[in-house]
Parts: sequence; C-alpha cells; structure tokens
Amino acid sequence: QGCGDSGGDGGGAGRALPPHSPSGVLLQTVEMHTGGEPLRIVPRLEAAERAAAAGLSLLSLRREVAAGHDHVRRALMHEPRGHAAMYGAVVVRGAAAAEGAHLAALFLHCAGYSAMCGHAVMGLGRFALDYGLVPAPTRPETAVRLRCPCGPVTAFVPWDGRRSGNPVRFHSVPAFAAATDLAIDVPGYGKVVVDIGYGGTFYAFLSAEQLGLDVCSSKTRDLVSAASAVTEAVKKQFKLHHPESEDLAFLYGTIVTDGKDAFSEEPTTNICVFADEQVDRSPTGSGVTARIALQFHKGLIQLGQTRTFRSSTTGSLFTGKAETKFGNYNAVIVEVSGEAFYTGTATFTVEEEDPLKHGFFLK
Repeated sequence: QGCGDSGGDGGGAGRALPPHSPSGVLLQTVEMHTGGEPLRIVPRLEAAERAAAAGLSLLSLRREVAAGHDHVRRALMHEPRGHAAMYGAVVVRGAAAAEGAHLAALFLHCAGYSAMCGHAVMGLGRFALDYGLVPAPTRPETAVRLRCPCGPVTAFVPWDGRRSGNPVRFHSVPAFAAATDLAIDVPGYGKVVVDIGYGGTFYAFLSAEQLGLDVCSSKTRDLVSAASAVTEAVKKQFKLHHPESEDLAFLYGTIVTDGKDAFSEEPTTNICVFADEQVDRSPTGSGVTARIALQFHKGLIQLGQTRTFRSSTTGSLFTGKAETKFGNYNAVIVEVSGEAFYTGTATFTVEEEDPLKHGFFLK
C-alpha cells in the first residue's frame, strides 16, 4: 500500500513516501477518536503475531512486546509523531484471535501498556467491520468479539451493509468493587475517602469536593495534580488483588467526580487521570464500567438502569448500565455505549540516523 522503496537514489519522482532507512520501521496506522480521546490503531505488528503464534497469552504478549518491541510504542505515542495524551492499540490477528474472537488487542499509552480500554474497544469494533476482520457482518448490528489482556469483551456495532456506524456499545469483563470508603492520607490534601473499582483495570474514585476542587470549573492542571497525588497515595497505602491474575492487580489511575453517585437521569461528570498524568478526553469506558460496578455494589443503581457520564474535558458522553450479575461473585457485566469516529490514516517512517527516531516525552 504505497510503501515504496527506501529511495536510496535520492530522486523524488513519484515517490509515495519520504526517504527512510531500509532497515527502519515502517508503520501504517488508522486514526480514530472516541469522545475526543485519540486512538491510533496499528492494524498489524508482525513481531506480536509471531509471539502470539507461539502460544503466549495476551498478558504474556503484553510483557513480551514491552520488553522487546517498546520502540514501536514510543515511536507512535511520543513526540514528534504522537503527543502526551496519545493512545493506541495494536491489532493481533491469527493465532492470538483464537477462542472464538475476531481479533485481539494490546493497548498502548505514553507510559506503557494497559489491560483494558473501553474507548479503544468502541473504535476497534468499527475498525473490525470496516476492515473486513468479521467474516459475515449482520444488519442492523454486528457482535465483534475481542480478546483484551483483561479478558474477552464483545462490542456491538451498527452495520448498514456497507459501513459501520454509531453508537457502539460493549459488554465488559466482570466488574466489581475492590474497596469502598477507604481512608487514604494524600500529601498536600489531607485525609480523603476513596472507592476502588475494577472495570478491566483498577481505578480510585473520589469527589472533587474532597480535594477542595470542582470537577466542572477547576483548572484541569489542578485536577490532574490532585488525581495524581491520590493515585500515588493509594498505591502506597492499599494492596490490590485480582481474583484471576496478579498481572491485573495494578492501579491504573484516579477518576475525580462531581460526587453524584446515586442514580439520576442527569449526567454525572468526571475526569480520568491515568498512567503518567495522561488525561482522558472521553468519560473513560473502563472507568464508567468500574464506577457502575461500585454504584451497583452500594445499592445506588439497579440492574438495567442507564446512567450518562460526561467528560469534564470535552463534554463528550458515554452511557453505562449494569447488565447482569456475574456468577457467584459480587460482580456485574456492564454495558457501555459511546461514539467512535475515523480521523484519517497515516504512514510513519523512521530514519536510522535520526537521534530522536523512537520519540521523546515532554511533560
């Protein structure tokens, strides 16, 4: 697809790409956003598919890619090709998409790799239909089965016979409350009370009011600083546990809310600060999942009640509801819905002699 050659002759006539090193990385991406949060999709990464074909689980593959191919993440997420809020997904097909899934995915961000990403799942659902990864899509909606590092997730994507559409909804992995009303001492902010929920990854939740802030009117910088302080304090003062894999037992970030946890027809607003102070532009799919699980656990919402969640950064909306209880655990399958849009495609090249070829991160 227009990859051209390395252009070693120095001539530029008819060249589809700028000169790049013959041994250098050539990365083609599909660009999307969900609720304003970027999604840079890598449709193929041969190294990941080779490792997956050797039988690695997705959590193991995540470790393998981080150890041996992290230059791909850095090149695409960091400047000059990315930015401090970039987010990505590597599509893994073939052996890794076994067990009845249409595709598997690894999630990338500026600080590393996640176990789950709701906004990416919604984008990948559309991508899977439009790029032919689902053999026989059905109208008016097609179920797209994805394997994520945290487990299997199903997206439900509108399909008119030619192209995908919106809204996209997905059913989460089992989501649960890990801790409620947990007292944490946050340097610079004093004692606060947080809830910790799991929606494919763990988040701490608390109201902005506890931090002397307002999620709708305070400066984003102040909210980010406070949320980051909470994340660090929780990591030091509370030991997380996941019933299936300790690889999933890490705190991904903190979500600061308007405190409106009881069911209401009105939207509730939040901001999610994750990884290394990245700010989610969307209401956060896995965060909505975890927050619904907490609200259900506390008796603040019933099965089938739909709530609307608003991002304080862009005003974009997701909806969420607890669909069903899961097995004997006090867990729920949550349905999250939002809108994902294409913004373009890109081909990125690397010149070996570029001292910044694998990107740099400026905070």
